[in-house]
Amino acid sequence: MKTRGFEHHGLSTREAAVLLKREGPNLPPQQPPTPLWRRIARQMKDPLILVLLVAAALTAATRDWADMSVILLVVVVNTTVGVVQEVRADRAITALSRLTAPSARVVRDGAQAPVPAAEVVRGDLLVLAEGDVIPADAVVVESAGLLVDESALTGESVSIDKGDGDPLSAGTMVVRGRGQAEVTAVGAASAVGRIASMMGEKAALTPLQRRLAGVGRVLAAVAVALCALVLALGLLRGQPVELMVVTAISLVVAAVPESLPAVVTLSLALGARRMTTRSALVRRLHAVETLGSVTLLATDKTGTLTEGRMVVRQMWTPAGEALLTGSGYAPEGEIRPSPGTTAADFTDLATAAALCNDATLVRDADGRWEALGDPTEAALLAAAAKLGLDHAELRRRFPRVGELPFDSDRKRMTTAHRLPDGRTRVICKGAPEVLLHPPLLGDAPESLERAAAEADRLARAGYRVLAVARADLDGTPARVEERGLRLIGLVAMLDPPRREAATAVTACRRAGIRPLLITGDHPGTARAIAVELGIVDHDGLVADCREKDAHRQDATVYARATPAQKLDIIRRLRDRGEVLAMTGDGVNDGPALRQADIGVAMGLRGTEVARQAADLVLADDNLTTVVAAVQEGRRVYANIRRFLVYGLSGGAAEIAVMLLGPFLGLPLPLLPAQILWINLLTHGLPGVALGGEPATPGSMDAPPRPPRESILGAGLWQRVVRIAAVLTAVTLGVAVWAAHTGRPWQSMAFLALGTAQLGVALGSRTRPGTRANPLLPIAVAGALALQLAGLYLPPLRDLLGTRPLAAGDLVIVLAVSVLGYAAVRLDRVVHPGHRRRSAPLGTFGPGAAPPPRGAMETDQSLSQEGKP
Repeated sequence: MKTRGFEHHGLSTREAAVLLKREGPNLPPQQPPTPLWRRIARQMKDPLILVLLVAAALTAATRDWADMSVILLVVVVNTTVGVVQEVRADRAITALSRLTAPSARVVRDGAQAPVPAAEVVRGDLLVLAEGDVIPADAVVVESAGLLVDESALTGESVSIDKGDGDPLSAGTMVVRGRGQAEVTAVGAASAVGRIASMMGEKAALTPLQRRLAGVGRVLAAVAVALCALVLALGLLRGQPVELMVVTAISLVVAAVPESLPAVVTLSLALGARRMTTRSALVRRLHAVETLGSVTLLATDKTGTLTEGRMVVRQMWTPAGEALLTGSGYAPEGEIRPSPGTTAADFTDLATAAALCNDATLVRDADGRWEALGDPTEAALLAAAAKLGLDHAELRRRFPRVGELPFDSDRKRMTTAHRLPDGRTRVICKGAPEVLLHPPLLGDAPESLERAAAEADRLARAGYRVLAVARADLDGTPARVEERGLRLIGLVAMLDPPRREAATAVTACRRAGIRPLLITGDHPGTARAIAVELGIVDHDGLVADCREKDAHRQDATVYARATPAQKLDIIRRLRDRGEVLAMTGDGVNDGPALRQADIGVAMGLRGTEVARQAADLVLADDNLTTVVAAVQEGRRVYANIRRFLVYGLSGGAAEIAVMLLGPFLGLPLPLLPAQILWINLLTHGLPGVALGGEPATPGSMDAPPRPPRESILGAGLWQRVVRIAAVLTAVTLGVAVWAAHTGRPWQSMAFLALGTAQLGVALGSRTRPGTRANPLLPIAVAGALALQLAGLYLPPLRDLLGTRPLAAGDLVIVLAVSVLGYAAVRLDRVVHPGHRRRSAPLGTFGPGAAPPPRGAMETDQSLSQEGKP
């Protein structure tokens, strides 16, 4: 394709400037910076924040400025923490992006010049060399052994040979050779831009936000109804209208757990901070909790589950075969020959593969082995090193005297080397389907058939297979001739799984999270990796997205998936009600990362498109960090449920005391100011401190909660009712006894209700007596001191309408209030629930779905998630 009227001489500086101004920079579609006011507005749209604002308005109507101030303070703190976290994460992502900002070499004014990739324009002539990232879509106009890694765009691990006239895509990388290419599309019109344009907005609400919105609606309806009932009963008994209106409003405020947003924010912020120390950047706070809700973990293959580099795994010769261990390019690993053979039997094959090779292995500043050149050829050098062969020494002993470079038509590479005795050794390596035929090879037909069958078996197992042959010729031929060749053997290689990937998959299965593999790679390669990692068994379904089974919903592995198909798969899974996390690193993963409930991008290897689409960025590319994030999410959810038990049981007890008290001869059990004071102390610091409770041991040994389960489900609301009944009985029991014995019954009820609720807070700890989360006992002690101040400090006593208690009465009330603590602890014994344990690994095969959720639904709050 020609974009200019003359042969490939490049642009002038002036032409490039005109095009840059007219067509814009070579950047994918950019999301405009989020203004501060929009970040704040996004935080304020949280359903619980809206509930709190209503509560603040109600407290203002009662002229309770202190309580109103506390509620507004909670709103301000919650919003501030959320905005600060977003800004910090965005800055960290920007810093990563600057570290990886690409540049390009172009021909301008007839000379090569380096320019930022953003300034490459359509019509530019790119100069490409080994290691260059191709900055824009282009077409090759000149090439010499040009090999391009397209895994970031397609997911294919194997590099692609490119010749004159072949297209190149933005975001891919040159791994070998050199060339020139004319730019045909930049920015939004390039391959990267087209994929980036597929990334729409994420769903507005996370699973937690949807659950909390439902709770908010239920709480509002129930609280208003019960408080209206209290108002009506009071008026029927002849209580003053103004007093009962204020009392009803106070009960509405009491029924709303106004510390809940602060608890959520604190829990999420602590989780985000823990994730940062583990090299994970949380871009949105709610992403931490969403991971705790995940039922499916969909992953890309290349660079996510695998190392993104080829490694020789098997060698085959007519004498036998050998298995090679180790990973990366380091000369570390074992050679395990089959019975009847030794490692020395594979030396000739490894020597030939190392000589017919243009790659080099070098150590970087940290001592790690890295490849210069084609990753496939680097893998061959690493295999030779495991057999004790030094490629530099081999090249000195057998210098190259001629070559026929690899190209996509011949599908093979041939080199000639001078032997010490003056003869010439010709070595040829290439695709088995090309090499294993006469007249290239002079082996017997049955030998070639046997080798072809072995090559086919290895290819179906997911390996990339190369055949290697050689011939020793007299003298030094004038040109390289591919004649008299004899097969030495086959080399099978693959992009191996990361060491931590199998651990992460096993941990996900133990936690009841089903792993999926969605890749652009070949079905055989995808199956091999999935089987090795335990994602699918040998007979598991692998859906080929180019075939009619592409939309199979029972598949565990999807192969040859385009970016659009990945997006479609994610949408279909979410429509089934799954909560889905997607991990990836390539440009082709961007739309799926954005569409998933939570997108997880690799920070080091990951592309800019993937990082910007993700909610969580793994700065160290370690997949096990995702599992740690799942545990953090479950801890957050457990702490929220723990607080709901605490807050709602207290609010329900306050309403019940006001409803039942008059029937027991207590005209107005508590004054409005007393209700608000108790609410302020119990829902304040003690409630917020519950958000810092550590994770429950064994939380990762249970399946995820059902996606459609209410946050009050799995037995939680029944627990609220039981504990509220104890608090109500304690309060009314103290009040009735005090009234019949001539004691200040209202003040004693006030103290009993407040201290019993504080006992519930202590009883709600993950592990009683633990030194973790020291803020909770300190907060409870402070709240208790303020509760007592409400009885003994004259200014507060006048404000609250209380009377001081005698020492004996004080001891009695405090002793009885211990029943609040006992109620929580004993409830776990009387109503332990059914532990939602996942099936042991292997009970259902890696390719099978877990047992139906209905069979495993139990009281999560009791068993695995904090036992509130």
